Amino acid sequence: MLRLPFELKESTVVRHRIAAVSAAALLALAAGATGIAQAQPASLYAPSAVVLAVAQGDDGVTVVRASTLSCAPTAQGTHPNPRAACTALAATAGTLDGLLAAPNPDRACPMHYDPVTVTADGVWQGKRISWKHSFSNACAMSATLNGNPVFAF
Repeated sequence: MLRLPFELKESTVVRHRIAAVSAAALLALAAGATGIAQAQPASLYAPSAVVLAVAQGDDGVTVVRASTLSCAPTAQGTHPNPRAACTALAATAGTLDGLLAAPNPDRACPMHYDPVTVTADGVWQGKRISWKHSFSNACAMSATLNGNPVFAF
């Protein structure tokens, strides 16, 4: 009879261990099912979404027009030609100064100072970007961007 209490204690300890392991397994399954421990990316594509703006003045504060552009996985946004704009941005390899070309020599612009600033803010291929460039006037902007579709909105 002396062994009976010891056997009861041992089986109680074993049952408690089994219950604890079962509870831990259930919690892990529940956490995975609800997305708490989700380590997978939401998409296979690095995010590429920018807000493009054209503003009056050197500081870029008075926005005249703006457009949104998302390029991954498909070209979309409020931009009138998102596919062409995404292709032009991709050609810059993330260096938006590549949008600027030598001004068209066949185009004459007035020499008055009425500054225009273009900006691009957002994420390009997973990296934060913030780019700004000012032109002496709208004609100089148009001649320098030389038909580039990014700011054609």
